[in-house]
Amino acid sequence: MIKLFSSFIFFYLSFNSIAQDYIKRFEEIDVINYSITIDLNDSNNVIKVSETIQIEFLKSVSYFYLDLVDQGTDQKGMKISHLLENGKDVNFTHSNSIITISSLNCKAGLTNEYTIIYSGIPKDGLVIGKNKYGDRTFFGDNWPTRARNWIASVDHPSDKAFVYWHVEVPNQYEVIANGQRFGKSIIADNRLRFDFMDLEDLPTKVMVIGVAQFEVEKAGISHETPVYSWVYPQNKENGFYDYALAPSILDFFVLKFGDYPYKELANVQSTTRFGGMENASCIFYDENSINGKRDCETLLAHEIAHQWFGNACTEMDWPHLWLSEGFATYCTNLYIEEIKGKPAFEKQLEEDRSKVIRFSKLNKVPVIDTISQNLMSLLNANAYQKGSWILHMLRRKIGDDLFYKGIRSYYETYRFSNATSVDFIKIMELTSGRDLSSFFDQWLRKSGHPKLSIKTKSTNKNISIKIKQVQNSGVIFNCPIEIKYIYSDDTFEIKTVEITQLNQSFSFPISKKIKSIIIDPNVNLLFEEVK
Repeated sequence: MIKLFSSFIFFYLSFNSIAQDYIKRFEEIDVINYSITIDLNDSNNVIKVSETIQIEFLKSVSYFYLDLVDQGTDQKGMKISHLLENGKDVNFTHSNSIITISSLNCKAGLTNEYTIIYSGIPKDGLVIGKNKYGDRTFFGDNWPTRARNWIASVDHPSDKAFVYWHVEVPNQYEVIANGQRFGKSIIADNRLRFDFMDLEDLPTKVMVIGVAQFEVEKAGISHETPVYSWVYPQNKENGFYDYALAPSILDFFVLKFGDYPYKELANVQSTTRFGGMENASCIFYDENSINGKRDCETLLAHEIAHQWFGNACTEMDWPHLWLSEGFATYCTNLYIEEIKGKPAFEKQLEEDRSKVIRFSKLNKVPVIDTISQNLMSLLNANAYQKGSWILHMLRRKIGDDLFYKGIRSYYETYRFSNATSVDFIKIMELTSGRDLSSFFDQWLRKSGHPKLSIKTKSTNKNISIKIKQVQNSGVIFNCPIEIKYIYSDDTFEIKTVEITQLNQSFSFPISKKIKSIIIDPNVNLLFEEVK
């Protein structure tokens, strides 16, 4: 039996306060599933929605809230015509993007069904427009909290649910959505209905539909999971060629982290505002990601990695975004290491380190950022590259075997649920049998990184190294750094020293003349060398 370390309890409380404060708003209810019937047309941008939500009550309440943007003076937003509780009218108000539902039937332990009928022009979230070829398209683009523009929901990653889609469209369109299609039918002259279901819990940020004129090809199978490419007809040859990389990428991650969490995977050319958006089982890529040169390989890897980390294992609250973006970034680097080798992997780490350093010069915030209110601003080098670097340093600290064992354990433990940074730390401590609290404390909760002034001097008998931490944040970092010294005959030695103080000196005996000295030769430390 491995015991929990005594520092863990304090560590847990300090890491989770912001998440718990936010989640209290939603502690009364748990959405079980959404069933969304949406009517789309080519005459205008008005959508008509009939949505049924199953809600379990965790506490007895007299009212509760759902998110849905209401109609504004610009005539955009949704207007509710009917709201039913278990088939009967129920009292509600709708203003300031909040539906307040009042009822005497909201008792702890009960599950009620709410049907909401509404229509309007989405302000955002469901993006209706034209693609680069001038064809009309409809694409869900929900990150971070834009689902509320077209889906009545608890629009927060902490409340995950099943989703059923029933999409009614003019018959020239194809439809892609989360999960598997279980129906396609003619509902009227020149109109079709497409039915999808996803029976894995999803956060609203990755619940989407995509409607366009598509060409579809089966790119292959990975561990019994079918993989499809959905592209515009005008560039289908290039699109099918570029996206055909996906099955082998999926193979890599399955072998590294465990079974793919969904029944199939679709890679979709779209009009998303992002380079790629990791929607569960149907990833949307920027329409210009296709060029027939396959230079979207790392983009595919990043978004596919999100199916494990971000979609199946979802951060409990936005300050823990690194559990999504940092993981996907490092998973992409691991794929580079596997496919292109160690030099390409180290080059990518160096590029990522430079991005972290540049970001830190203007932004004095930790990775777990409980201050920033603009969620889009969290898409930064802290969440992506620094989060990735933390995983890399953790891997070097505990070794490959324990690192991958811990990552797989984390995935299995929190698959289809939510996790905080402390939940991840707990798994890694249990796996490694080590107290990792100080490691994560300095890299996640404190801003910045080590800024090191390093002076080296060699004689015929020894090499001396003086290392001074010069960051002005007041933080003293505790970390190992490798020193490689190359002799005149091109042989070399590598020594690892532990930095624990502001000023330290180290000395090593040598037997031959030194030609050069390289700091951090294997690119294993996130630091900035100051001359």
